[in-house]
Amino acid sequence: MEETSSNLKIAWRDFHGPNLGYVMDLYEQYLEDPNSVDEELRNMFDAWGAPEALTEQSYVNSSSTVSRNLSYTFEKLQKVAAAVRFAEDIRTFGHLDASIYPMGIKHNEEDVLNESRYGLTKEDLIEIPAKLLSPYTPDHVHNGYEAIQYLKDVYSKSIAFEFQHVHNFEEHEWLNEMVESGKIFKTLSKEKRISLLKRLTEVEGFESFLHKTFVGQKRFSIEGVDMLVPMLDELISEAVKSGTTNINIGMAHRGRLSVLAHVLGKPFELIFSEFQHAPNKELVPSEGSIGINYGWTGDVKYHLGADRKIKDHNVVRARLTLANNPSHLEFVDPIVEGYTRAAQDNRNVRGYPEQDIHKSMAVLIHGDAAFPGEGVVAETLNLSQLNGYKTGGTIHIIANNMIGFTTESHDSRSTKYASDLAKGFEIPIVHVNADDPEACLAAVYIAILYRNKFHKDFLIDLIGYRRYGHNEMDEPMATNPLLYEKIKKHETICKLYAKQLESDGIISLEDARKFEQEVQDRLKKAYDKVPKNEHQEEEIHIPETVSHGLPKIDTTVPVDVLDKINKELITFPEGFTVFNKLQKILERRAKVYEEERKVDWSLAEAFAFATILRDGTPLRITGQDSERGTFAHRHLVLHDVKTGKTFSPLHRLSDVQASFAIHNSPLSEVSVLGFEYGYNVFSPETLVIWEAQFGDFANVAQVIFDQFISAGRAKWGQKSGLVMLLPHGYEGQGPEHSSGRLERYLTLAAENNWTVANVTTAAQYFHLLRRQAAILTKEEVRPLIIMTPKSLLRNPNTVSDVTELTEGQFQPVIEQPGLGQNKEKVKRLILCTGKISIELANGLQKLDQKDFLHIVRVEEIYPFPEEEIKEIIERYPNLQEIVWVQEEPKNMGSWIFTYPQLKSIVGDKLAVKYIGRPRRSSPAEGDPTIHKKEQSRIITEALTWNE
Repeated sequence: MEETSSNLKIAWRDFHGPNLGYVMDLYEQYLEDPNSVDEELRNMFDAWGAPEALTEQSYVNSSSTVSRNLSYTFEKLQKVAAAVRFAEDIRTFGHLDASIYPMGIKHNEEDVLNESRYGLTKEDLIEIPAKLLSPYTPDHVHNGYEAIQYLKDVYSKSIAFEFQHVHNFEEHEWLNEMVESGKIFKTLSKEKRISLLKRLTEVEGFESFLHKTFVGQKRFSIEGVDMLVPMLDELISEAVKSGTTNINIGMAHRGRLSVLAHVLGKPFELIFSEFQHAPNKELVPSEGSIGINYGWTGDVKYHLGADRKIKDHNVVRARLTLANNPSHLEFVDPIVEGYTRAAQDNRNVRGYPEQDIHKSMAVLIHGDAAFPGEGVVAETLNLSQLNGYKTGGTIHIIANNMIGFTTESHDSRSTKYASDLAKGFEIPIVHVNADDPEACLAAVYIAILYRNKFHKDFLIDLIGYRRYGHNEMDEPMATNPLLYEKIKKHETICKLYAKQLESDGIISLEDARKFEQEVQDRLKKAYDKVPKNEHQEEEIHIPETVSHGLPKIDTTVPVDVLDKINKELITFPEGFTVFNKLQKILERRAKVYEEERKVDWSLAEAFAFATILRDGTPLRITGQDSERGTFAHRHLVLHDVKTGKTFSPLHRLSDVQASFAIHNSPLSEVSVLGFEYGYNVFSPETLVIWEAQFGDFANVAQVIFDQFISAGRAKWGQKSGLVMLLPHGYEGQGPEHSSGRLERYLTLAAENNWTVANVTTAAQYFHLLRRQAAILTKEEVRPLIIMTPKSLLRNPNTVSDVTELTEGQFQPVIEQPGLGQNKEKVKRLILCTGKISIELANGLQKLDQKDFLHIVRVEEIYPFPEEEIKEIIERYPNLQEIVWVQEEPKNMGSWIFTYPQLKSIVGDKLAVKYIGRPRRSSPAEGDPTIHKKEQSRIITEALTWNE
């Protein structure tokens, strides 16, 4: 009988879907033991009467007497199943009938939530228990009809929900319960509602004051999504209550000034002064509950960030940060995630940092066109559950204007909602009408509860409008006339909510007008404090600590320390089985060091990392293959071949109390580099390293280089010591595996904004990394770009003697040993950098006559080592020419940058020539044979002297 019954359920599911199978499960349970089901269900089944039999044959053979006797029961089962499906469809499609558009746009013309579509009548539904359709309905809901009406109301009013794409059963059930039980809909007190109106009055009054006072100036007003400010207030308040000590916000321009003023506490006086061509920094409070940084070149006011300390009885409870953000909109997203992870990590431990996700929270405010339009959003969402990048859940808010610049939604995305991208990452979505303040707070409440419980992202689609054009100098009627005709006639949320409170007997409209006047008086008072004199032109002054370059730093390490580390690098846990071939490689490397006192590139890096950790500096390195190294040279994470467990020797070093984090990253450059930049900015004492799989791939993250890393300090005073390893060198692997695009970083080089190096020995790499770690917390700190090798990783000419680590230091230039001894005979001075330097050194071995030549490797290209090169040039009285030799095409590499530098040194006294590939549109040849021929030509031409 059990098998027959199971087959019957399967058959019914095949013909009528899973809902009927679910109902049949309950009915069978009732037949076996009536008391095992809920009383309401039992009463319904009792009313049906028991059928003669439930057999597979009775269903299949419809002409049998038994089947006819069962028809009444099956009809009832079908009705119940249809009602269950109806309830589930309300959960799934209720948002399509919801009133979530302030402008009254109908998203779906078809009435999907009508019982007639399911073959049901009101009478059918009344016979069905309410709890069968939703176990979370309140007590006043007594039957299926009332349950359906309740679910319609819950799922399709001014707040709507999309949870069906959340596949985790526990999360899904919790979300349904929170909505259907009404737990997220708090009854606001009279005081809370008045406070909410006052907040909205402050927001609207501020924007109105700016609009009238600074006519035609850009401000990217918040009007239309004014509730963003009270929602942030609520998010911050709830987060701090739950113990969060850092809240980090990322957002673009729209509404930024209001968020700065009302949420970050930026003084009105300072904002007004910025409109008057300041900033007047004297207006910043000296004690500073808010921190605002300006670089020496500065930025427009709606790009600036700020920090605020949240205090309770003069005790700092939390730090609130709004990240600086350029016009590249969503590119701040991964940076804020990096801030947040840095705040969560305890790096004062050996091994991986200890993460406490409750310490910090990220809030990302997106534009409705940018969220689906910019790929960095998807790449950032993908980080959310990865070990090296997760932050315990981000609260996303789409400040949805229903328009992007002048482009309406139907031209800017291929999805129904701006938020649909989040479905691919199983992020719960709430759509809420920005004109319903209390629904907006309900959205915030469920978001923070979900984040605290499941430590995952949550998205609020705040659907409003944009009162003016893209900016206040823009006339939207020219391109969006129908929409803006509606907006002109639409009352503001402040007016609408004031009327609602008046209707509820909480305030009078006179009270609302009084609130408005108080706000205007406060703003006028602040405006009167701002000096009215014309802005005086000032010169740009770069801080001396930046302009004077790096201080001299001792980066040597005692030999006994290196000896000890060398042994610890090949000391594995008991029972840990390293891949046999790899173990031999590591042990051979250690033996060469021990017996020959030689250090190759990989060992130099391991020594640098280990000694940096011993000095107390935490270290974090990520990249697409960073644990092993793209070129299999690093192997700082070992895998047990029997158990699959991992182990890093740097996690068991003695005398270390600083963390070492190393993670293979997802296949993303822009989000990961942005994340690491943010991590470093927020934890400046940590040496953070990002490694490109190939240097060429860094161009995918060019916005992060251009707008943040290279210019962040000049624009915002935002310091960074981030290290970027970009594998570079021409090995005949084609256009995308040759050039790290060195020229791009040199083009961006100015004002000592970063260091660009292309080093050729293990010792140089060692000292460069240690120097960077030593300046992290100094004012002179700056990012470091290293064009790291590929084939040179194992080249014997890059190996260094241990004394170069224990006694040496980083050298901006290296002279080729054995050359230039006869100063009178030197006629050509070759300058070069990176891999070509080693190939020139190899080519020298074939030369019989070398006196005419001297070769100098420029190891640090920026800042350009002018004094060192000048001293070398002056050493040779009969010098006829300086030749820059490179393997990159003439319009790439270092030539374009170095030529004017060299001309400024020698003037017209000497010729400055170029040897390398001709100008090309592609970085390298695709044919390895042609590559070798070109490479050979360059070496031969450089080492040949024709009188």
